Amino acid sequence: MIRSLKTFVLALLVASGLVLSVVQPASAATSPQITLNPASGPAGSAVTVAGTGFKASTTGTVIVGSATFAFQTSSTGAFSTGITIPAASTGSVTITAKTSSIKASATFVVQPAPAPAPPAVSSAALRFGVANPGGPLASSELDEVATLAGESPSMVMIYKDFLQAPPVAEMDAARSRGATPLVTWEPWAWGGGVNQPAYALDRVAAGDFDGTITQWGQSIAAWGKPVMLRFAHEMNGNWYPWAEGVNGNQSGDYVAAWRHVHDVVAATGAGNVQWVWSPNVPYFGSTDLAGLFPGAGYVDIVALDGYNWGTSQTWSSWVSPVDLFAPGISQLRSLAPGKPVLVAETAASELGGSKATWNTDLVSYLAAQPDVMGFVWFHMQKETDWRINSSASSATAFKSALLARRS
Repeated sequence: MIRSLKTFVLALLVASGLVLSVVQPASAATSPQITLNPASGPAGSAVTVAGTGFKASTTGTVIVGSATFAFQTSSTGAFSTGITIPAASTGSVTITAKTSSIKASATFVVQPAPAPAPPAVSSAALRFGVANPGGPLASSELDEVATLAGESPSMVMIYKDFLQAPPVAEMDAARSRGATPLVTWEPWAWGGGVNQPAYALDRVAAGDFDGTITQWGQSIAAWGKPVMLRFAHEMNGNWYPWAEGVNGNQSGDYVAAWRHVHDVVAATGAGNVQWVWSPNVPYFGSTDLAGLFPGAGYVDIVALDGYNWGTSQTWSSWVSPVDLFAPGISQLRSLAPGKPVLVAETAASELGGSKATWNTDLVSYLAAQPDVMGFVWFHMQKETDWRINSSASSATAFKSALLARRS
């Protein structure tokens, strides 16, 4: 009776699999597997590999590319060991652990290392600004400029015509980088050429664009942070429809248009605007600056645009920073004594002389002028290669010159 009962109980245990679970080794009942901690991160990461289901009490190897790491399993076939993801790894990296004929694999995902933060804005008295192709929204361009200069620009140029909305997003982007937005506001339609009667200066002064001007003023006032507004620049030349002597414009029309735009913006409460009056450096045949200056009460900053074209054009030749800017700065001081001076656009060609030397001389000269508040480099490849890094020597000299003026 007892023997029959034992036989019956044993049969039930066999049917349920409990007997097998007692006599079967744990490692043989489990498929080998490994886990990674962490399972993702930058190349060079330290990772812990944990495995189960391997051959008990034996040695094994973790393989990562051409690198190997030894481990020892426990009596249950488990192990834990540290490895390092190779520094040159990219994408998904397969990690394999094996003991004799048993192996298991897992994947580590290599994440790009975070980009280093760009250098800070300098507190030097001579401010450094930039005009780049994409403006303030082009973060990668501005990061490159900051790396080339060894500091982030404290002014970023924005170009808009009368058909475009106030650049609030661009101003936000500039502000987020610690820069002041320098908005060049052009009273014309881009691409329309010099002859645009609808944008003649007397039409601006008569109020034809007051709706646009009011919208801009209201938006800037609501934004509330400092904005440098550079209206109708290079007016002493003949290449824009707001110059006197072209597009039907007469003497005195520029001042009338400037004052009207200024007053309409001021009426919106946009007290955060600094008005930047920005002629081209005077040249033979240019319009005299005295008749174009709106008056000290209408201008906060006086500026100059000037380029060293070198021999890039048939009509141009190499000119030093002093010869390029000193005569114009002298005129600005006479017209607007006590006003800060800005070089609102400048750059040099590589053709006709040493751009590296020119960069050094430019910063040295401007830094020695106590009333010159800063300069904006035209970092673009346009009529010629104006960029800071048009050559390695140019970039090196530019960075060194900015560093010297910080010392």
